[in-house]
Amino acid sequence: MHNFFAISTTLLIALILALLPMPDWTVWLRPTWVLMVLIYWAMMTPYQVSVGIAWVTGLIVDLLNGSLLGEHALAFTVVIFFVSRMHIRLRMYPMMQQGISIFTFVLMYLFILYCIQGFIGQLPGSHLYWMSAVTSMLLWPWLFVVMRDCCRWFKVA
Repeated sequence: MHNFFAISTTLLIALILALLPMPDWTVWLRPTWVLMVLIYWAMMTPYQVSVGIAWVTGLIVDLLNGSLLGEHALAFTVVIFFVSRMHIRLRMYPMMQQGISIFTFVLMYLFILYCIQGFIGQLPGSHLYWMSAVTSMLLWPWLFVVMRDCCRWFKVA
């Protein structure tokens, strides 16, 4: 019960952070909060958070963003599949190497979204589209510490 409450609470907070308005000049720097929280939970509790939770969360993100239904769901599912396959290795990495892994996973997520948007003819208008991977990588150590403390507070296994 503690696990479900902690996971759903952190995902809800990540959804709120993803929907907060930002100035126009910083919109490309928005970290992928929901994906990073999903990656954390898939690393720490891979048998509770895996592709099914990623799919449902992606559909919720699609509905909240008004994007093509299934776009984020597919991207989250593919990334979380790889994270769940590598979860033991990712947990043992030092923080810098975890950050590089996050950078790679977010780039994979952005590339899937880019391909889908290219198929429907709505490519992003700027090369700054890829900057989200950099900000996600830089914020990963802080998010990891906050999430770890949240796990301890909620007594998540």
